[in-house]
Amino acid sequence: MAQLSTKIKMYCDANGVSEVDFIKDVMLQDDSDGKGAYIKEWNLDIAQPTDAQLSAQETAADTEEANNNVRATRKAAYGDIGEQLDEIYKDIDSWKARIKSIKDANPKS
Repeated sequence: MAQLSTKIKMYCDANGVSEVDFIKDVMLQDDSDGKGAYIKEWNLDIAQPTDAQLSAQETAADTEEANNNVRATRKAAYGDIGEQLDEIYKDIDSWKARIKSIKDANPKS
């Protein structure tokens, strides 16, 4: 199940808002009774989403979170950019093969 913040980002993106600041624009709070996070304050120019609208974003949000994990794994495997540039300079074909193997081992959804 995707996090509330990811579903909100997907909802906002679908409604023309590409950036969401979770300190100024949207404030979330965890409910002490165990029901989970909820929107405490909404300061965007689009309507606050209903629970149904957020639920409709579940699949896209799950995909986004999975892809974020893949991006982080790839970034760590790629290594330092300076070392990559040196690798490219010495043998670009070897670098291409290494990057391809990282991408193949960590596919995005």
